[in-house]
Amino acid sequence: MNSELHLRSGLALALLLALVSSITGCSIKKIAISKLGDSLASQSTSSFATDEDPELVGDALPFALKLMEGLLDQVPNHRGLLFATSSGFTQYSYVWVQQPADEIEQVDVERAKIMRLRARNLYLRARDYGIRGLELKHRGFGAALRRDPKSAVLVGRKSDVPLLYWTAASWGAAISVSKDDPDLVADQLIVEALIDRSLQLDPGFDNGAIHNFLITYESARQGAKGDFTARSREHFNVAVELTGGQLASPYVSMAEAVSVSKQDRTEFESLLKRALAIDTNVRPEWRLNNKVMQRRARWLLSQEDDLFLAERGEEHNAPHN
Repeated sequence: MNSELHLRSGLALALLLALVSSITGCSIKKIAISKLGDSLASQSTSSFATDEDPELVGDALPFALKLMEGLLDQVPNHRGLLFATSSGFTQYSYVWVQQPADEIEQVDVERAKIMRLRARNLYLRARDYGIRGLELKHRGFGAALRRDPKSAVLVGRKSDVPLLYWTAASWGAAISVSKDDPDLVADQLIVEALIDRSLQLDPGFDNGAIHNFLITYESARQGAKGDFTARSREHFNVAVELTGGQLASPYVSMAEAVSVSKQDRTEFESLLKRALAIDTNVRPEWRLNNKVMQRRARWLLSQEDDLFLAERGEEHNAPHN
């Protein structure tokens, strides 16, 4: 039923776009396009969130994203549409390009490289839409970020957090798949400034999305003192509390970022089993997110022997000083 409704919604939007394109009169046409942009921005991801079929959503998203880009050609200063396009490209790239690249790497290294390059390009496209959205309120924001990230982000307000977050997420994701690009890696401090300002302004944004991001990011934070795992664990605890333990992504992030780094196989298994135990019907608005992250959890468990160097017996019987 959900899939049928989404297909009908896509068809309706396509027909509406065709109707709008036929309108004569520049101002009337722009008003109509802006209204369509409002509709798309408000339902860009929420309309898919309850779906139980990630592959169907993955097949549908490119159409929606290109539709939004087409609308932005007509109304380039539509802030909601810039936000939806930034977040949409980031999520599409992570779930339907980067994750499949990870899964295929063992059997086809070259194909995985090509897919990661595509993921990077999509992330950078998402980043640029995010910056455009922020510059509508804060003129010259992109250039200021390059000069002095920590000072530049201080102009941000709570209403900017959605764009600050998705700009940081897309930029950070681009860096994560571009270790061979020193110029892009050098932008890490910009990502850090964006995400830290987001946390300062709205710690509970989007059911702990910022904390979930930081579970992974803390391992790469520059100049931080102490063991990163303590900071990651703090963010994990907050994310789980904010979601009532009904979102799989904090468990998967913690397993990948901390358990593997610490070579704690027992914790790794426990976290991923907790993610898999979540009933995706309890919170329908998180169904797609949970389906996607549970798939990631199953794949990580299938890679367990490659991720952990010590045999289980050695792990438990290692001598203690």
